[in-house]
Amino acid sequence: MGLLGLPALLFALITWQVVAHGPLLRLDSRLSSALVHPDRFSELLSDLGNAQVAVPVLVLVIAWVARRGRATGTDRWWLPPTAAAVLMALVPAVVVPLKEWTARPGTPVVPPAVGYFPSGHTATAAIAYGSATLLLLPWLASAAARRTTVAVCAALVLGVSYGLVRRGYHWPLDVVASWCLATVLLTSLRLLLSRSTRRSSSGTPSSRTGPS
Repeated sequence: MGLLGLPALLFALITWQVVAHGPLLRLDSRLSSALVHPDRFSELLSDLGNAQVAVPVLVLVIAWVARRGRATGTDRWWLPPTAAAVLMALVPAVVVPLKEWTARPGTPVVPPAVGYFPSGHTATAAIAYGSATLLLLPWLASAAARRTTVAVCAALVLGVSYGLVRRGYHWPLDVVASWCLATVLLTSLRLLLSRSTRRSSSGTPSSRTGPS
């Protein structure tokens, strides 16, 4: 429960500070001033969090996993792809109302506007690439392949996060809040998938007839 409770608590704390204009925002502002340096590279990194980039990656993985699961006769093969698709659809349903409620202004680098908290690009990247990773892991044969997949996912999410802050598209706390939110959602997806896997394994008779 720590993987759910701690990030949820941290997300609530950051949101409270944003709404109440608490002292944490002053630290956030100073950190942003030290990190912001708009350049083409940071803009390209932030673009990896665009829905037009991240969501198609997840869709391709969903299609591949669904096809493999159905072809191999996996019990409840449809559940992991469906759960990942639903989770991705939840991102705007959760993030957009939060943006409207908190109405946080952007950094001095962006045009005057509100609705920057939490970072939608960070949440999109974390859920799309994270869900794709969770779907792929059971199908990867080697530990090295699994480690590489997780590392690539982490690099993509961290790259997007760095790009957003470096370019000045978001305050650091906007990004951290989305990390917390994504951790809660992805942990929930992982728990669902692991329970489904255990249920499928216990319900599928073994092909072995003798002792192992």
